This record gives sequence, structure tokens and C-alpha cells, in this order.
Amino acid sequence: MALSKLDSLYMAVVADHSKHPHHQGQIEGVDQIQLNNPTCGDVIQLSVKFDENDLVEDIAFVNSGCTISTASASMMTDAVMGKTKEEVEELAQVFSEMVQGQSDPRQEELGDAAFLSGVSKFPQRIKCATLSWNALKKATEKERKLWLKKESNRNQLISVNINLDFTMMFNLFSLPEKA
Repeated sequence: MALSKLDSLYMAVVADHSKHPHHQGQIEGVDQIQLNNPTCGDVIQLSVKFDENDLVEDIAFVNSGCTISTASASMMTDAVMGKTKEEVEELAQVFSEMVQGQSDPRQEELGDAAFLSGVSKFPQRIKCATLSWNALKKATEKERKLWLKKESNRNQLISVNINLDFTMMFNLFSLPEKA
């Protein structure tokens, strides 16, 4: 059975990302998200660093997994570099739907990861392909919770300062008059 040119290209791109993964490693000072796929044995540790504008400044992964899992992680890191949290979450959703057989014009934004659309023909491989993307979703959720916690603490501090300022003003205007 001869492979079509597209199938050959697909296999070449997937094999290249698996044999020579992009952004492999760890980022110092950044929490790691670890997920595993017990059905295949894939494990990934993902680190994502966001800048002050909520853009992916750096991303890296360490994994032990099958060809599809490794290639998908490599492709995912390329696709999300420089994107906002919202864009990252949207791409993760588009990817998840794509490997389940759904079509979406935004799949072009996935870059090489769009080559994994054929995974939909192999349901047992969907978890392999989506593992890194699920880790990415967890990383953005964790980052959002940290931001909300910092924002809540900042708002509490502002509230305390306003209350202190009000108390000081009240005390200042409530001083007894000198006779």
C-alpha cells in the first residue's frame, strides 16, 4: 500500500518533532505541571513562563512518551510561543476538537500541530496527542488563579490603606479645638 504525498509529509513532520523536539527542557523558577497518560505510559512535565502582558515568554517540556505524545508537545510549544493566555486556551480547544474529528478554520493557527488531525482515526491515540495540550490548559488555569490571588491581595491592601486614610482624616478633623 503506497503512501500519499500528504501521508508521507505527515509522517516526516511527526517523526522530526519526535526525534528532535523543540523547547525540550525545564525553565528555572517556574512551576511545572505534570500529567500522565496511564493507557500509554506517557508522562509530561510542562513549564510555561508568562510575561507581564500575559504572553507566553518561554515554554519547555520534559517527557517520556510515545512518538505522537512527544511530537505533539514539540508542535504545541511552537504554536503557543508569544500568544496570550486566552489565545493559548483557544488553540488548546481547537486542537482537542481537531483530534476528535471536528473541523475548524482556526486549525491553521496550530502550525505543524495541524498535521495531527489524522489522530482522529485512531481513538486510542487521542490521549497521547492531547496530553501536552491538557498540561498547557492546567498551566494557564494555575497562572490565572495566582493572578486572581495577587489581585485579591492587592485589593485588600488598597482597602486597608483607604480605611487607614479615612481614619486618619477623621481623627484630624475631630481634634478638640484649643481654647
